[in-house]
Amino acid sequence: MSKVKYYYDSETLSYRKIERKKRTTFKYGLAFMFAAAFFGFLFVFIGSYYFESPNEKALVRELENLKLQYQLLGKKMDEAQNVLANVAERDNTIYRLYFEANPIPEEQRKAGFGGVNRYKKLEGFDNSKLIIEANKRMDILQKQIVVQSKSLDEVAQLAENKEKFLAAIPAIQPVNNKDLTRMASGYGWRSDPFTKARKMHRGMDFTSPRGTPIYATGDGVITRADSNSAGYGKHIRIDHGHGYTSLYAHLYKYNVKRNQKVKRGDLIGFVGSTGRSQAPHLHYEIFKDKNRINPIHFYYGNLSPEEFSKLLEKASLENQSLD
Repeated sequence: MSKVKYYYDSETLSYRKIERKKRTTFKYGLAFMFAAAFFGFLFVFIGSYYFESPNEKALVRELENLKLQYQLLGKKMDEAQNVLANVAERDNTIYRLYFEANPIPEEQRKAGFGGVNRYKKLEGFDNSKLIIEANKRMDILQKQIVVQSKSLDEVAQLAENKEKFLAAIPAIQPVNNKDLTRMASGYGWRSDPFTKARKMHRGMDFTSPRGTPIYATGDGVITRADSNSAGYGKHIRIDHGHGYTSLYAHLYKYNVKRNQKVKRGDLIGFVGSTGRSQAPHLHYEIFKDKNRINPIHFYYGNLSPEEFSKLLEKASLENQSLD
């Protein structure tokens, strides 16, 4: 029950009832509602600003956890970047250098992404900068891995080719040490056994008994096994590829035929004294791009340093050749 209020009327000397106008009541009501709304909003604002709801606390924890995960991801990318940089350095300074391939330019390895903004969809968030930076680093790292992977594929192919090359070029003596009587004459100026004149001897002579086995000094294909070349008598020529050819002259007989493929160490013939020869021996030559070169540099495959030193000493003596 609402209270009734009175006031004293001095003219009538009596108490009269206070009548509130409807407009005044409406104003008071409206002011009350406005004040209530204002203070309610103020309370909610202050409460939300200074006090967190359970959901907000959960979201804050989740955000902090995401930031921590991004930091850990950044450290892992740093480690991956360091490992990749180490592999790239070895790739350029060891692998590609060894296989005589051009190094990959640094600009190609570390190139970014130009043109359209790839990260536009990540903009507009509270942590957009962190997210965009992480995505950029990841994309660049992936690109560098792709570049390095392709480089290693190329190096693997070069290694396979190098292995074939190393197997192909002459690398052993054509006659075993145990079968040698002596190394009669080396590459260089020697006395001709027939004319006694000083003449350039463009091979090496290995003296051995007739019938001593002769071995291919590298992988290749037999291009000649005949006696149709003046002075060589029965001889064999092997094309090793890469511009290398080896020649074996004054043979007693063949163990191969033309166009036959051979491997290093295969038995190809036997020592003899056919053609322009003074005694049983093997005359051995090596050609590089059709030019004769000193065979002394091609025995690393089966001679020890001491054996090679002795061979080099004997080969350097200016004596009489056997052909």
